[in-house]
Amino acid sequence: MSNPLDGLHFPIQASNQKPSSSKTGQAILSEALSLVDHQASQAVLSEKNWRKQYPKYFKALVEHGIQNQAHPLTIAQSGLDKAHHTFEFYREGQKYALKDIMHLPSQVLHTVKLKGESSAHPEWYIPYKGQQLKGEALLAQIQTWQDAGIIEPSHADALRLAHAHPEWFDLSDRTMVLFGAASEAGPLTWLSKWKANIVAVDLPNTRVWEKILNTVKDGNATLYAPSVEALDDTTPIEILKDKLGANLLTQTPEIAHWLVQNEHDLDLAAIAYLDGEKHVRVSMAMDSIMQYVSTHKSNTSLMYMCTPTDVYAVPSEVVNASKDKFQQRSKSAQLLSKGISLATQDQFFQKNLHDVITSDNGKQYGIADCLVVEQGPNYALAKRLQQWRATLARANGQQVSINIAPSTTTHSVVKNPLLKAAFNGAGIFDVEAFEPSTTNAIMAALWVHDLRNPKSIANPEVTMDHPLELMMEGANHGGLWRVAYLARTALPFAALYGFAEEKLPVKKVLSLFKK
Repeated sequence: MSNPLDGLHFPIQASNQKPSSSKTGQAILSEALSLVDHQASQAVLSEKNWRKQYPKYFKALVEHGIQNQAHPLTIAQSGLDKAHHTFEFYREGQKYALKDIMHLPSQVLHTVKLKGESSAHPEWYIPYKGQQLKGEALLAQIQTWQDAGIIEPSHADALRLAHAHPEWFDLSDRTMVLFGAASEAGPLTWLSKWKANIVAVDLPNTRVWEKILNTVKDGNATLYAPSVEALDDTTPIEILKDKLGANLLTQTPEIAHWLVQNEHDLDLAAIAYLDGEKHVRVSMAMDSIMQYVSTHKSNTSLMYMCTPTDVYAVPSEVVNASKDKFQQRSKSAQLLSKGISLATQDQFFQKNLHDVITSDNGKQYGIADCLVVEQGPNYALAKRLQQWRATLARANGQQVSINIAPSTTTHSVVKNPLLKAAFNGAGIFDVEAFEPSTTNAIMAALWVHDLRNPKSIANPEVTMDHPLELMMEGANHGGLWRVAYLARTALPFAALYGFAEEKLPVKKVLSLFKK
Protein backbone atom coordinates (compact mmCIF):
# COMPACT_ATOMS: atom_id res chain seq x y z
CA MET A 1 0.00 0.00 0.00
CA SER A 2 1.33 3.45 -0.93
CA ASN A 3 2.19 6.08 1.65
CA PRO A 4 -0.86 8.36 2.07
CA LEU A 5 1.48 11.31 1.59
CA ASP A 6 2.90 10.10 -1.70
CA GLY A 7 2.72 12.70 -4.43
CA LEU A 8 1.30 16.21 -4.57
CA HIS A 9 -0.48 17.61 -1.51
CA PHE A 10 -1.65 20.78 0.17
CA PRO A 11 0.94 21.93 2.73
CA ILE A 12 0.67 20.78 6.33
CA GLN A 13 -0.32 23.67 8.62
CA ALA A 14 2.06 24.22 11.52
CA SER A 15 -0.82 25.03 13.89
CA ASN A 16 -2.48 21.61 13.76
CA GLN A 17 -0.26 19.45 11.56
CA LYS A 18 -3.08 19.02 9.05
CA PRO A 19 -3.51 20.29 5.48
CA SER A 20 -5.96 23.15 4.94
CA SER A 21 -7.20 23.88 1.44
CA SER A 22 -8.86 27.07 2.71
CA LYS A 23 -5.70 28.52 4.26
CA THR A 24 -3.70 27.61 1.18
CA GLY A 25 -6.27 29.10 -1.17
CA GLN A 26 -6.37 32.30 0.85
CA ALA A 27 -2.58 32.54 0.84
CA ILE A 28 -2.43 32.13 -2.94
CA LEU A 29 -5.15 34.71 -3.64
CA SER A 30 -3.62 37.11 -1.14
CA GLU A 31 -0.27 36.86 -2.90
CA ALA A 32 -1.95 37.29 -6.29
CA LEU A 33 -3.48 40.57 -5.11
CA SER A 34 -0.48 41.75 -3.11
CA LEU A 35 1.14 43.90 -5.81
CA VAL A 36 -2.09 45.45 -7.11
CA ASP A 37 -4.05 46.07 -3.87
CA HIS A 38 -2.34 45.56 -0.52
CA GLN A 39 -5.53 46.20 1.46
CA ALA A 40 -7.49 43.58 -0.47
CA SER A 41 -4.58 41.17 -0.13
CA GLN A 42 -4.69 41.49 3.65
CA ALA A 43 -8.48 41.19 3.72
CA VAL A 44 -8.19 37.80 2.02
CA LEU A 45 -5.89 36.54 4.78
CA SER A 46 -8.16 37.79 7.56
CA GLU A 47 -11.39 36.39 6.08
CA LYS A 48 -12.99 34.07 8.67
CA ASN A 49 -15.73 32.61 6.46
CA TRP A 50 -13.78 31.71 3.34
CA ARG A 51 -16.23 29.00 2.30
CA LYS A 52 -19.05 31.52 1.86
CA GLN A 53 -17.23 34.77 1.17
CA TYR A 54 -14.66 33.67 -1.42
CA PRO A 55 -16.63 35.00 -4.45
CA LYS A 56 -15.94 38.64 -3.58
CA TYR A 57 -12.19 38.05 -3.59
CA PHE A 58 -12.22 36.26 -6.92
CA LYS A 59 -14.25 39.19 -8.23
CA ALA A 60 -11.55 41.55 -6.89
CA LEU A 61 -8.98 39.72 -9.05
CA VAL A 62 -11.04 40.56 -12.12
CA GLU A 63 -11.76 44.15 -11.11
CA HIS A 64 -8.07 44.89 -10.64
CA GLY A 65 -7.22 42.94 -13.76
CA ILE A 66 -9.51 45.11 -15.86
CA GLN A 67 -8.20 48.43 -14.58
CA ASN A 68 -4.66 48.06 -15.85
CA GLN A 69 -3.36 45.99 -18.75
CA ALA A 70 -0.32 44.94 -16.73
CA HIS A 71 -2.34 43.73 -13.76
CA PRO A 72 -3.52 40.37 -15.15
CA LEU A 73 0.09 39.35 -15.75
CA THR A 74 1.20 40.58 -12.33
CA ILE A 75 -1.68 38.76 -10.64
CA ALA A 76 -1.08 35.55 -12.58
CA GLN A 77 2.68 35.50 -11.96
CA SER A 78 2.32 36.25 -8.25
CA GLY A 79 -0.41 33.66 -7.76
CA LEU A 80 1.34 30.88 -9.63
CA ASP A 81 4.69 31.56 -8.00
CA LYS A 82 3.06 31.32 -4.59
CA ALA A 83 1.29 28.10 -5.52
CA HIS A 84 4.44 26.39 -6.82
CA HIS A 85 6.35 27.41 -3.70
CA THR A 86 3.50 26.31 -1.40
CA PHE A 87 2.32 22.91 -2.60
CA GLU A 88 4.33 19.93 -1.43
CA PHE A 89 5.37 16.69 -3.07
CA TYR A 90 6.21 13.56 -1.11
CA ARG A 91 8.30 10.66 -2.31
CA GLU A 92 9.77 7.85 -0.21
CA GLY A 93 9.11 9.76 2.97
CA GLN A 94 10.84 12.93 1.78
CA LYS A 95 9.09 16.27 1.30
CA TYR A 96 9.86 18.62 -1.59
CA ALA A 97 8.47 21.93 -2.77
CA LEU A 98 6.45 21.40 -5.93
CA LYS A 99 8.73 23.80 -7.81
CA ASP A 100 11.69 21.43 -7.29
CA ILE A 101 10.23 18.04 -8.23
CA MET A 102 11.29 17.88 -11.87
CA HIS A 103 14.86 17.27 -10.70
CA LEU A 104 13.91 14.15 -8.75
CA PRO A 105 15.09 10.78 -10.05
CA SER A 106 12.13 9.31 -11.87
CA GLN A 107 11.02 5.94 -13.13
CA VAL A 108 11.08 5.60 -16.91
CA LEU A 109 7.68 5.40 -18.58
CA HIS A 110 7.42 3.28 -21.71
CA THR A 111 5.16 4.04 -24.66
CA VAL A 112 2.52 1.71 -26.08
CA LYS A 113 1.10 2.50 -29.53
CA LEU A 114 -2.34 1.52 -30.81
CA LYS A 115 -3.75 2.40 -34.24
CA GLY A 116 -7.45 2.75 -34.86
CA GLU A 117 -9.02 0.29 -37.27
CA SER A 118 -11.32 2.70 -39.12
CA SER A 119 -10.50 4.27 -42.47
CA ALA A 120 -13.36 6.76 -42.29
CA HIS A 121 -12.74 10.32 -43.45
CA PRO A 122 -12.75 12.93 -40.64
CA GLU A 123 -16.22 14.40 -40.18
CA TRP A 124 -17.72 16.89 -37.73
CA TYR A 125 -21.30 17.41 -36.62
CA ILE A 126 -23.04 18.42 -33.41
CA PRO A 127 -25.25 15.88 -31.60
CA TYR A 128 -28.15 17.89 -30.21
CA LYS A 129 -31.46 16.68 -28.78
CA GLY A 130 -31.37 13.40 -30.63
CA GLN A 131 -30.19 14.84 -33.95
CA GLN A 132 -26.83 15.02 -35.72
CA LEU A 133 -26.66 18.62 -36.86
CA LYS A 134 -24.83 19.13 -40.15
CA GLY A 135 -24.90 21.62 -43.02
CA GLU A 136 -27.70 24.16 -42.93
CA ALA A 137 -29.26 22.62 -39.82
CA LEU A 138 -25.98 23.11 -37.97
CA LEU A 139 -25.62 26.71 -39.12
CA ALA A 140 -29.23 27.44 -38.19
CA GLN A 141 -28.73 26.12 -34.66
CA ILE A 142 -25.55 28.16 -34.22
CA GLN A 143 -27.53 31.27 -35.19
CA THR A 144 -30.34 30.33 -32.80
CA TRP A 145 -27.88 30.03 -29.92
CA GLN A 146 -26.29 33.34 -30.82
CA ASP A 147 -29.63 35.15 -31.10
CA ALA A 148 -30.69 33.77 -27.73
CA GLY A 149 -27.48 34.93 -26.04
CA ILE A 150 -26.44 31.36 -25.23
CA ILE A 151 -23.12 31.78 -27.05
CA GLU A 152 -21.10 34.87 -27.84
CA PRO A 153 -20.72 36.03 -31.46
CA SER A 154 -17.02 35.09 -31.46
CA HIS A 155 -17.95 31.54 -30.47
CA ALA A 156 -20.55 31.36 -33.21
CA ASP A 157 -18.05 32.68 -35.77
CA ALA A 158 -15.49 30.06 -34.75
CA LEU A 159 -18.02 27.25 -35.22
CA ARG A 160 -19.04 28.64 -38.61
CA LEU A 161 -15.40 28.74 -39.71
CA ALA A 162 -14.90 25.16 -38.55
CA HIS A 163 -17.95 24.14 -40.58
CA ALA A 164 -16.56 25.98 -43.61
CA HIS A 165 -13.17 24.23 -43.35
CA PRO A 166 -13.71 20.47 -43.11
CA GLU A 167 -10.05 19.98 -44.04
CA TRP A 168 -9.10 21.36 -40.61
CA PHE A 169 -10.35 18.16 -39.00
CA ASP A 170 -7.65 15.95 -40.45
CA LEU A 171 -5.36 16.06 -37.42
CA SER A 172 -2.80 13.54 -38.62
CA ASP A 173 -0.19 16.31 -38.32
CA ARG A 174 -0.96 17.05 -34.64
CA THR A 175 0.17 15.26 -31.49
CA MET A 176 -2.44 16.06 -28.84
CA VAL A 177 -1.85 15.28 -25.18
CA LEU A 178 -4.97 14.73 -23.06
CA PHE A 179 -4.47 14.96 -19.31
CA GLY A 180 -7.49 13.10 -18.03
CA ALA A 181 -8.07 11.49 -21.42
CA ALA A 182 -11.24 9.65 -20.39
CA SER A 183 -12.87 12.82 -19.04
CA GLU A 184 -16.58 12.87 -19.78
CA ALA A 185 -16.36 16.43 -21.09
CA GLY A 186 -13.15 15.84 -23.05
CA PRO A 187 -12.53 15.55 -26.81
CA LEU A 188 -11.24 11.94 -26.96
CA THR A 189 -14.18 10.60 -28.98
CA TRP A 190 -13.80 13.29 -31.65
CA LEU A 191 -10.02 13.21 -31.87
CA SER A 192 -10.33 9.46 -32.41
CA LYS A 193 -12.40 10.21 -35.53
CA TRP A 194 -10.04 12.91 -36.83
CA LYS A 195 -6.79 10.94 -37.36
CA ALA A 196 -5.11 12.67 -34.42
CA ASN A 197 -2.01 11.38 -32.70
CA ILE A 198 -3.41 11.11 -29.19
CA VAL A 199 -1.12 10.94 -26.17
CA ALA A 200 -3.44 9.79 -23.40
CA VAL A 201 -2.64 10.37 -19.74
CA ASP A 202 -5.05 8.93 -17.21
CA LEU A 203 -5.08 6.86 -14.04
CA PRO A 204 -4.00 3.21 -14.13
CA ASN A 205 -7.56 1.91 -14.01
CA THR A 206 -9.01 -0.97 -16.00
CA ARG A 207 -12.36 0.70 -16.67
CA VAL A 208 -10.73 3.97 -17.74
CA TRP A 209 -8.33 2.31 -20.15
CA GLU A 210 -10.92 -0.03 -21.57
CA LYS A 211 -12.88 3.08 -22.58
CA ILE A 212 -9.84 4.83 -24.05
CA LEU A 213 -8.57 1.78 -25.94
CA ASN A 214 -11.92 0.84 -27.42
CA THR A 215 -12.66 4.44 -28.42
CA VAL A 216 -9.39 4.72 -30.31
CA LYS A 217 -9.68 1.21 -31.77
CA ASP A 218 -13.05 2.11 -33.31
CA GLY A 219 -11.68 5.29 -34.87
CA ASN A 220 -8.94 6.33 -37.29
CA ALA A 221 -6.50 7.92 -34.82
CA THR A 222 -3.28 6.66 -33.25
CA LEU A 223 -2.93 6.31 -29.48
CA TYR A 224 0.27 6.66 -27.47
CA ALA A 225 -0.09 5.57 -23.85
CA PRO A 226 2.30 5.40 -20.87
CA SER A 227 3.19 2.20 -19.07
CA VAL A 228 5.69 1.41 -16.33
CA GLU A 229 6.19 -1.92 -18.06
CA ALA A 230 7.69 -2.33 -21.54
CA LEU A 231 4.92 -3.85 -23.67
CA ASP A 232 4.76 -4.93 -27.27
CA ASP A 233 2.45 -2.93 -29.55
CA THR A 234 0.75 -6.19 -30.47
CA THR A 235 -0.41 -6.75 -26.89
CA PRO A 236 -4.20 -7.26 -26.96
CA ILE A 237 -6.56 -4.73 -25.38
CA GLU A 238 -7.66 -7.26 -22.78
CA ILE A 239 -4.14 -7.16 -21.35
CA LEU A 240 -3.33 -3.51 -22.10
CA LYS A 241 -6.28 -2.18 -20.11
CA ASP A 242 -4.67 -3.51 -16.93
CA LYS A 243 -1.18 -2.26 -17.75
CA LEU A 244 -1.49 1.32 -18.97
CA GLY A 245 -1.73 4.64 -17.19
CA ALA A 246 0.11 7.16 -15.06
CA ASN A 247 -1.06 9.11 -12.02
CA LEU A 248 -0.80 12.89 -12.39
CA LEU A 249 -0.62 13.35 -8.63
CA THR A 250 2.09 10.80 -7.82
CA GLN A 251 4.00 10.45 -11.10
CA THR A 252 4.18 14.13 -11.98
CA PRO A 253 7.90 14.22 -12.89
CA GLU A 254 7.69 10.89 -14.71
CA ILE A 255 4.91 12.17 -16.97
CA ALA A 256 6.77 15.42 -17.67
CA HIS A 257 9.99 13.64 -18.59
CA TRP A 258 8.11 11.13 -20.74
CA LEU A 259 6.43 13.90 -22.73
CA VAL A 260 9.66 15.82 -23.28
CA GLN A 261 11.10 12.74 -24.96
CA ASN A 262 8.36 12.84 -27.60
CA GLU A 263 9.89 13.87 -30.92
CA HIS A 264 6.86 15.86 -32.09
CA ASP A 265 5.48 19.27 -31.18
CA LEU A 266 2.78 18.80 -28.56
CA ASP A 267 -0.66 20.31 -27.94
CA LEU A 268 -1.28 19.92 -24.20
CA ALA A 269 -4.88 19.84 -22.96
CA ALA A 270 -5.57 20.31 -19.24
CA ILE A 271 -8.93 18.55 -18.97
CA ALA A 272 -8.46 16.32 -15.90
CA TYR A 273 -11.08 16.79 -13.18
CA LEU A 274 -11.30 15.48 -9.63
CA ASP A 275 -13.76 16.34 -6.87
CA GLY A 276 -13.06 18.82 -4.09
CA GLU A 277 -9.54 19.67 -3.04
CA LYS A 278 -8.14 17.05 -5.43
CA HIS A 279 -9.20 19.31 -8.30
CA VAL A 280 -6.74 21.95 -7.10
CA ARG A 281 -4.00 19.35 -6.73
CA VAL A 282 -4.51 17.88 -10.19
CA SER A 283 -4.59 21.39 -11.68
CA MET A 284 -1.24 22.08 -10.03
CA ALA A 285 0.13 18.77 -11.32
CA MET A 286 -0.96 19.60 -14.87
CA ASP A 287 0.47 23.10 -14.53
CA SER A 288 3.85 21.75 -13.40
CA ILE A 289 4.00 19.35 -16.32
CA MET A 290 2.84 21.89 -18.87
CA GLN A 291 5.32 24.47 -17.66
CA TYR A 292 8.18 21.96 -17.79
CA VAL A 293 7.29 20.64 -21.24
CA SER A 294 6.80 24.16 -22.60
CA THR A 295 10.25 25.15 -21.35
CA HIS A 296 11.89 22.16 -23.04
CA LYS A 297 9.79 22.11 -26.23
CA SER A 298 9.34 25.62 -27.59
CA ASN A 299 6.49 24.88 -30.00
CA THR A 300 4.20 23.43 -27.33
CA SER A 301 0.63 24.78 -27.32
CA LEU A 302 -1.76 24.77 -24.37
CA MET A 303 -5.49 24.10 -24.18
CA TYR A 304 -7.95 24.75 -21.35
CA MET A 305 -11.72 24.66 -20.98
CA CYS A 306 -13.10 27.27 -18.60
CA THR A 307 -16.28 26.87 -16.59
CA PRO A 308 -19.16 29.31 -17.10
CA THR A 309 -19.74 29.33 -13.33
CA ASP A 310 -16.83 31.67 -12.65
CA VAL A 311 -16.22 35.41 -12.72
CA TYR A 312 -14.94 37.06 -15.89
CA ALA A 313 -14.23 40.37 -17.51
CA VAL A 314 -16.69 40.77 -20.39
CA PRO A 315 -17.30 43.22 -23.24
CA SER A 316 -19.50 46.17 -22.32
CA GLU A 317 -22.07 44.93 -24.85
CA VAL A 318 -22.70 41.89 -22.64
CA VAL A 319 -23.38 44.14 -19.65
CA ASN A 320 -25.83 46.20 -21.70
CA ALA A 321 -27.65 43.06 -22.81
CA SER A 322 -28.06 41.94 -19.19
CA LYS A 323 -29.22 45.41 -18.19
CA ASP A 324 -31.81 45.45 -20.99
CA LYS A 325 -33.09 42.03 -19.93
CA PHE A 326 -33.49 43.27 -16.35
CA GLN A 327 -35.36 46.40 -17.44
CA GLN A 328 -37.60 44.54 -19.87
CA ARG A 329 -38.93 42.01 -17.36
CA SER A 330 -42.67 41.58 -17.24
CA LYS A 331 -44.63 43.29 -14.46
CA SER A 332 -45.40 39.92 -12.88
CA ALA A 333 -41.73 38.94 -12.88
CA GLN A 334 -40.75 42.29 -11.36
CA LEU A 335 -43.33 42.00 -8.57
CA LEU A 336 -42.52 38.39 -7.78
CA SER A 337 -38.74 38.86 -7.75
CA LYS A 338 -39.00 42.04 -5.70
CA GLY A 339 -41.22 40.35 -3.14
CA ILE A 340 -38.91 37.39 -2.78
CA SER A 341 -35.87 39.65 -2.60
CA LEU A 342 -37.41 41.72 0.22
CA ALA A 343 -38.53 38.61 2.10
CA THR A 344 -35.03 37.16 1.98
CA GLN A 345 -33.19 40.43 2.73
CA ASP A 346 -31.75 40.66 -0.77
CA GLN A 347 -30.35 37.13 -0.70
CA PHE A 348 -32.22 36.24 -3.89
CA PHE A 349 -32.85 37.94 -7.22
CA GLN A 350 -30.12 40.53 -6.90
CA LYS A 351 -29.68 42.60 -10.03
CA ASN A 352 -26.77 41.48 -12.17
CA LEU A 353 -23.60 43.58 -12.29
CA HIS A 354 -24.35 46.34 -14.78
CA ASP A 355 -21.50 48.74 -14.00
CA VAL A 356 -18.57 49.07 -16.36
CA ILE A 357 -14.90 49.65 -15.57
CA THR A 358 -12.66 51.78 -17.77
CA SER A 359 -9.28 50.20 -18.40
CA ASP A 360 -6.08 52.13 -18.95
CA ASN A 361 -6.38 51.12 -22.62
CA GLY A 362 -9.43 53.42 -22.89
CA LYS A 363 -11.94 50.58 -23.37
CA GLN A 364 -14.77 49.73 -21.01
CA TYR A 365 -15.43 46.24 -19.71
CA GLY A 366 -18.00 44.72 -17.41
CA ILE A 367 -17.92 41.80 -15.00
CA ALA A 368 -19.93 38.60 -15.32
CA ASP A 369 -20.01 37.12 -11.82
CA CYS A 370 -21.43 33.65 -12.31
CA LEU A 371 -19.72 31.95 -9.39
CA VAL A 372 -21.92 29.35 -7.71
CA VAL A 373 -21.10 29.22 -4.00
CA GLU A 374 -22.09 25.55 -3.78
CA GLN A 375 -19.21 24.56 -6.08
CA GLY A 376 -16.80 25.85 -3.47
CA PRO A 377 -13.55 27.81 -3.32
CA ASN A 378 -11.42 24.81 -4.35
CA TYR A 379 -13.21 24.58 -7.69
CA ALA A 380 -12.81 28.32 -8.22
CA LEU A 381 -9.11 28.17 -7.37
CA ALA A 382 -8.43 25.18 -9.63
CA LYS A 383 -9.95 26.99 -12.60
CA ARG A 384 -8.24 30.30 -11.74
CA LEU A 385 -4.83 28.61 -11.74
CA GLN A 386 -5.52 27.52 -15.31
CA GLN A 387 -6.55 31.02 -16.38
CA TRP A 388 -3.39 32.41 -14.86
CA ARG A 389 -1.15 30.00 -16.76
CA ALA A 390 -3.03 30.65 -20.00
CA THR A 391 -2.66 34.43 -19.54
CA LEU A 392 1.08 34.22 -18.87
CA ALA A 393 1.81 31.71 -21.61
CA ARG A 394 -0.07 33.74 -24.25
CA ALA A 395 1.77 36.91 -23.18
CA ASN A 396 5.07 35.04 -23.49
CA GLY A 397 4.39 34.11 -27.09
CA GLN A 398 2.84 30.67 -26.66
CA GLN A 399 -0.22 29.45 -28.57
CA VAL A 400 -3.05 29.10 -26.05
CA SER A 401 -6.58 27.84 -26.67
CA ILE A 402 -8.78 28.71 -23.69
CA ASN A 403 -12.52 28.83 -24.15
CA ILE A 404 -15.52 28.84 -21.85
CA ALA A 405 -17.46 25.60 -22.17
CA PRO A 406 -21.19 25.54 -21.36
CA SER A 407 -22.67 24.07 -18.22
CA THR A 408 -22.88 20.38 -19.02
CA THR A 409 -24.87 17.58 -17.44
CA THR A 410 -21.85 15.40 -16.71
CA HIS A 411 -21.90 12.86 -13.91
CA SER A 412 -19.92 15.20 -11.65
CA VAL A 413 -22.72 17.77 -12.01
CA VAL A 414 -25.86 15.64 -11.92
CA LYS A 415 -24.73 13.69 -8.85
CA ASN A 416 -25.30 16.95 -6.95
CA PRO A 417 -29.12 17.14 -6.69
CA LEU A 418 -29.15 20.93 -6.30
CA LEU A 419 -26.96 21.58 -9.34
CA LYS A 420 -28.85 19.00 -11.37
CA ALA A 421 -32.18 20.64 -10.57
CA ALA A 422 -30.79 24.13 -11.14
CA PHE A 423 -29.60 23.27 -14.64
CA ASN A 424 -32.84 21.43 -15.39
CA GLY A 425 -34.77 24.56 -14.53
CA ALA A 426 -32.28 27.12 -15.86
CA GLY A 427 -34.36 27.69 -18.97
CA ILE A 428 -36.66 29.90 -16.91
CA PHE A 429 -33.84 32.47 -17.00
CA ASP A 430 -32.86 31.80 -20.64
CA VAL A 431 -29.90 29.64 -19.63
CA GLU A 432 -29.16 26.35 -21.38
CA ALA A 433 -27.21 23.38 -20.02
CA PHE A 434 -25.84 21.02 -22.65
CA GLU A 435 -25.58 17.26 -22.75
CA PRO A 436 -21.98 15.94 -22.68
CA SER A 437 -22.11 14.76 -26.29
CA THR A 438 -23.05 18.26 -27.45
CA THR A 439 -20.39 19.98 -25.39
CA ASN A 440 -17.74 17.50 -26.55
CA ALA A 441 -18.46 18.17 -30.22
CA ILE A 442 -18.54 21.95 -29.79
CA MET A 443 -15.40 22.29 -27.68
CA ALA A 444 -13.38 19.82 -29.76
CA ALA A 445 -14.21 21.86 -32.85
CA LEU A 446 -13.25 25.07 -31.07
CA TRP A 447 -9.84 23.60 -30.20
CA VAL A 448 -9.34 22.68 -33.84
CA HIS A 449 -10.36 26.19 -34.85
CA ASP A 450 -7.82 27.71 -32.46
CA LEU A 451 -5.05 25.50 -33.81
CA ARG A 452 -5.88 25.99 -37.48
CA ASN A 453 -7.11 29.56 -37.83
CA PRO A 454 -4.15 32.00 -37.86
CA LYS A 455 -6.56 34.83 -36.97
CA SER A 456 -7.71 33.07 -33.79
CA ILE A 457 -6.94 34.89 -30.57
CA ALA A 458 -5.11 31.70 -29.52
CA ASN A 459 -2.34 32.80 -31.87
CA PRO A 460 0.07 35.03 -29.88
CA GLU A 461 0.74 37.07 -33.02
CA VAL A 462 -2.87 38.30 -32.99
CA THR A 463 -3.06 41.60 -31.12
CA MET A 464 -5.34 41.92 -28.10
CA ASP A 465 -6.35 45.21 -26.50
CA HIS A 466 -6.27 43.62 -23.04
CA PRO A 467 -4.92 40.30 -21.69
CA LEU A 468 -8.33 39.37 -20.25
CA GLU A 469 -9.81 39.38 -23.73
CA LEU A 470 -8.25 35.93 -24.10
CA MET A 471 -11.09 34.55 -21.95
CA MET A 472 -13.78 36.73 -23.53
CA GLU A 473 -13.32 35.32 -27.03
CA GLY A 474 -15.07 32.11 -28.01
CA ALA A 475 -17.29 31.93 -24.92
CA ASN A 476 -20.18 29.47 -24.71
CA HIS A 477 -21.55 30.36 -21.28
CA GLY A 478 -25.00 28.93 -21.92
CA GLY A 479 -26.57 32.36 -21.34
CA LEU A 480 -25.16 32.95 -17.84
CA TRP A 481 -23.31 36.12 -18.83
CA ARG A 482 -26.51 37.79 -19.99
CA VAL A 483 -29.03 36.83 -17.29
CA ALA A 484 -30.96 39.63 -15.61
CA TYR A 485 -29.98 38.55 -12.10
CA LEU A 486 -26.76 37.72 -10.31
CA ALA A 487 -26.62 34.04 -11.21
CA ARG A 488 -26.11 32.58 -7.74
CA THR A 489 -29.10 34.52 -6.40
CA ALA A 490 -31.41 33.13 -9.11
CA LEU A 491 -30.23 29.53 -9.51
CA PRO A 492 -31.94 28.35 -6.29
CA PHE A 493 -35.23 29.21 -7.95
CA ALA A 494 -34.16 27.53 -11.14
CA ALA A 495 -33.56 24.48 -8.95
CA LEU A 496 -37.03 24.78 -7.48
CA TYR A 497 -38.44 24.99 -10.98
CA GLY A 498 -36.41 21.95 -11.97
CA PHE A 499 -37.68 19.96 -8.99
CA ALA A 500 -41.29 20.92 -9.52
CA GLU A 501 -43.72 18.72 -11.39
CA GLU A 502 -45.98 20.13 -14.08
CA LYS A 503 -49.04 19.96 -11.82
CA LEU A 504 -47.49 21.71 -8.86
CA PRO A 505 -48.74 25.28 -8.27
CA VAL A 506 -45.20 26.45 -7.55
CA LYS A 507 -44.24 25.76 -11.14
CA LYS A 508 -47.13 27.90 -12.35
CA VAL A 509 -45.90 30.73 -10.14
CA LEU A 510 -42.32 30.40 -11.29
CA SER A 511 -43.43 30.36 -14.90
CA LEU A 512 -44.24 34.05 -14.51
CA PHE A 513 -40.55 34.73 -15.09
CA LYS A 514 -40.99 33.51 -18.65
CA LYS A 515 -43.73 36.01 -19.43
